[in-house]
Amino acid sequence: MAKITIFLVGVWLLGSWSYLSKPEYPTYKDPKQSIDTRVNDLMSRMTLEEKVGQMLQTERLVATPDSVKKYFIGSLMSGGGSLPAPQASAQTWIHMVNSFQRGALSTRLGIPMLYGIDAVHGHNIVYKATIFPHNIGLGATRDPDLVKRIGVATALELRATGIPYTFAPCIAVCRDPRWGRCYESYSEDPKLVQEMAQIISGLQGEIPDNLPKGVPYMGGKDKVLACAKHFLGDGGTTNGTDEGNTVISWDDLMRIHLPGYPVSISQGVGTIMISYSSLNGVKMHSNRDLITGLLKNTLNFKGFVISDFEGIDRMTTPYRINYTQYVGIAVNAGIDMFMVPSNYTAFLDGVTELVKNKVIPMSRIDDAVKRILWVKFMMGLFENPLADYSFVKYLGIQEHRELAKEAVRKSLVLLKNSESAGKPLLPLPKRVPKILVAGSHADNLGYQCGGWTVEWLGLNGNDELKGTTILSAIKNTVDPETEVIYKLNPDVEYIKSNEFSYAIVVVGEHPYAEWHGDSGNLTIPYPGPETITNVCGVIKCVVVVISGRPVVIEPYLASIDALVAAWLPGSEGQGVADVLFGDYGFTGKLPRTWFRTVDQLPMNVGHPNYNPLFPFGFGLTTNSTKAIYSA
Repeated sequence: MAKITIFLVGVWLLGSWSYLSKPEYPTYKDPKQSIDTRVNDLMSRMTLEEKVGQMLQTERLVATPDSVKKYFIGSLMSGGGSLPAPQASAQTWIHMVNSFQRGALSTRLGIPMLYGIDAVHGHNIVYKATIFPHNIGLGATRDPDLVKRIGVATALELRATGIPYTFAPCIAVCRDPRWGRCYESYSEDPKLVQEMAQIISGLQGEIPDNLPKGVPYMGGKDKVLACAKHFLGDGGTTNGTDEGNTVISWDDLMRIHLPGYPVSISQGVGTIMISYSSLNGVKMHSNRDLITGLLKNTLNFKGFVISDFEGIDRMTTPYRINYTQYVGIAVNAGIDMFMVPSNYTAFLDGVTELVKNKVIPMSRIDDAVKRILWVKFMMGLFENPLADYSFVKYLGIQEHRELAKEAVRKSLVLLKNSESAGKPLLPLPKRVPKILVAGSHADNLGYQCGGWTVEWLGLNGNDELKGTTILSAIKNTVDPETEVIYKLNPDVEYIKSNEFSYAIVVVGEHPYAEWHGDSGNLTIPYPGPETITNVCGVIKCVVVVISGRPVVIEPYLASIDALVAAWLPGSEGQGVADVLFGDYGFTGKLPRTWFRTVDQLPMNVGHPNYNPLFPFGFGLTTNSTKAIYSA
């Protein structure tokens, strides 16, 4: 009996030792647990340094897999033009992102990092990606379903490069076209901006009916995290100055600039970015009443709040003076993650010091990190941290290019269409002896796409992009017997000495981004006005304006037979030719007021003394001639 007892005790001890020696399987790694349970378990295991690391997003240029591991970096990003290699392939992007991710996964707790990028009109800095029209053009379509489908396509192209997070959409309400970011705004009208925010459902996926509205949501490995920006009032600065001051009453702020945010939150947007601008003299990055009070408490936003690029630095005067002090102000205002593209150890050290000195309460750090981790769990990053190479096939596919062409066709706004011999100039006949195509923007993909295309400030030329210029599209569309001659800026004698049936003049703004695009005169750069004058003064002409906003056109209007606002159409110039030649009709409507002179600005629909050249919502229509040609 004693021998049996000893044997049983031995078996029990052996089993117990085996059980005790098994490595613990942390609750936060169990996908069967609720997100809240996983977040709380992970938070209980984290040191202050690990928590502060989650609040950092730095530029890939200053990071390595080892630094991601050493500093527990929670997020990385590519700024405009920040590429792993010139004309990098999708596989090259994935290899880079995964190498950083492996650094994050090798930390003590294995918290995956989140990689973000400015995919604001398609996956716009990636070679061979589909470049969609900028937001001002999408606003002209008045088609929320189209915008949602663009979101779906953009998400797939992001996933093709292994990136799960885009800093889009911009839901600013641009109230002054002198602002250099006006093309990032869908409209001067807050209701139209609300409708276009449907792109969030395309990017992130539709929230299922069994989930509460307003909780951050992303619907699978083919979707990406979105970011509504820039909170709040960035489109209303005085004189349209980028990063300037918006002087406005509370009622007007709520009526004009807020409406896009509750709609975005109801669609489950995961992140919201804070504006560089000030509101009645208070920097938005320091505005606790609006970030914590309005956004988090009143609107009940449950995702995380992210700063803009160098958002803390832009708070300081002079630049970077008393940096740590402003770190504390921004964290206490309610910002959760910070874009610190360089010198990020100053941020990490500053936050840690301020917590230890009780300037930043630990409860504020915990709130920020819980939000960040909640979104990461919701995205499935813990289960699928590494990029899936199977998505590579979606980069720049024909289906997406067809969608972009549809967007271009629907975005074109016909502003003038004069009749000659009882017949309007547009749609143009395809079969004529000879056509003149003129202008700086007719054969230039970089100009056609605008800013935020490969480089932050955009490009000049066709070498770095895959797409169709408007000139190529015209040649593709006309009858094979029709001769198409291109001259950038022909003189009057040249035009008179050739027997052109008509001319297409394509001119507009050169690419720009942010404050580089601020303009007090809004004139078309040389030689655009001269080209219009020379060509339209001699023969029948249609002028196609490529611009991120209305520009000065009234002085030339009398000589122009037909005028088209094509905005910044992106890589698929075929969409322009499709409508010019009648394969599709004009349907676009102005998303913002077209002024007569800049002295009238700011001028928006509903203002007293509203006297535009073309009012908000204006747009002539034409019918498709497809049926005629096929008869």
